[in-house]
Amino acid sequence: MRRSPRSRETPQARVPRSQPLVRRAPADGRAPRHPVIDVRAVTKVFDLGQIRVRALRNVSLRVETGDLLAIMGSSGSGKSTLMNILGCLDLPTSGRYLIDGVDVRDMDEDDLADLRNRKIGFVFQSFNLVPRTSALVNVELPLAYAGLRGAARRGRAERALRSVGMGNRMNHQPSELSGGQQQRVAVARALVTNPSLILADEPTGNLDSHSTEEVLRIFAHLNEEGRTVVLITHEPDVAEQSKRVIRLSDGEVVEDRRTLGVLDAPPPLQRQKSAHRRPLGAPVTEAQR
Repeated sequence: MRRSPRSRETPQARVPRSQPLVRRAPADGRAPRHPVIDVRAVTKVFDLGQIRVRALRNVSLRVETGDLLAIMGSSGSGKSTLMNILGCLDLPTSGRYLIDGVDVRDMDEDDLADLRNRKIGFVFQSFNLVPRTSALVNVELPLAYAGLRGAARRGRAERALRSVGMGNRMNHQPSELSGGQQQRVAVARALVTNPSLILADEPTGNLDSHSTEEVLRIFAHLNEEGRTVVLITHEPDVAEQSKRVIRLSDGEVVEDRRTLGVLDAPPPLQRQKSAHRRPLGAPVTEAQR
């Protein structure tokens, strides 16, 4: 995939954006001009010496604003490769990917970094919080990268933490929080820039059933507010909490099943199954405390 050539001139300090946050869709009910995700015949091939691995095969996918989508697949299905492309962490070998109407094909690394910061909120299985740093500062980080300063940045971070029920734990470090609390901080960090897309990669993989239900409840609430959420998961009970399920196998879409409309309310939260429960007598991990 061709990228735009970088300038050969001496690099200069980048100027922070004056308006770093993505504006929400108009409140008058008009549909947005573009789908949030528009994947067009995407193929991804990895060259491993004399071996070429085709991780994705002619995948096409559209996700409209306000949808709640689960992408499933076993190990080697192409699920992680698709997640990296949706998150602008990698580029397809062929085909096109547009996020919120923006084509990523010819962007350089700096522009891709800006795009990720402005349009995508990431939530990871391992939380990815900065240690020995308060929850508040962790949530402020994307705004700092976007150029927002001072009281405005702190105010947005505080509101994001309160929205996920962490208003009374803002000054605690990750080591002082349970796994479920750390993931809620990670969700607050994902939504603080008001992104077009929240992309959650196995967000409940390190959580027990109670914390899983809390985090899924937050995703459902965010979706009810009109946010677009994509869950990457291998757990059927987590996927059941979405409006649409896409299943990958050998790099191809083998199932695209919709259970609710894009603008419908998320499904009622169901009790999570044994995959999230600690076996009797098993030690309690830090994430389960």
